Amino acid sequence: MLPIHRAPTRNLDPVTLHEILRLRQDVFVVEQGAAYADIDGRDLEPGTVQFWAGHGSVDAVVRLLREPDGSERIGRVATAARARGQGLAGRLIEAALAETQAPRVVLGAQAHLAEWYGRFGFERDGDDYLEDRIPHVPMVLNR
Repeated sequence: MLPIHRAPTRNLDPVTLHEILRLRQDVFVVEQGAAYADIDGRDLEPGTVQFWAGHGSVDAVVRLLREPDGSERIGRVATAARARGQGLAGRLIEAALAETQAPRVVLGAQAHLAEWYGRFGFERDGDDYLEDRIPHVPMVLNR
């Protein structure tokens, strides 16, 4: 079983940060064809934490942000094609949720994954929307 790691982005070594950003690019930009600004500046905000799975590699990632309204946001959930089907993303979501302290955790789920996020207690929180031509669902976990 691959180990789960976590660190504030500012504390990551350059190689790990590169591998996290490369995996996000490989999945979202190359595989899904969503040309967007993944490096959005939010990775460097105080309180942003990266979670990743891998042993000498980055096989899956999740980003946890603190929002200005006091909620926390899970995003940039991605798993390398070679590592899918091992439950890595689920383990990372659980690790991120274990670290959250806010009574409200939000995310924007790709619509086909809304039911999967529901396994962790997330519920629909609005109308579907398109982001980079991919249908998404706003979701929330209220504690």
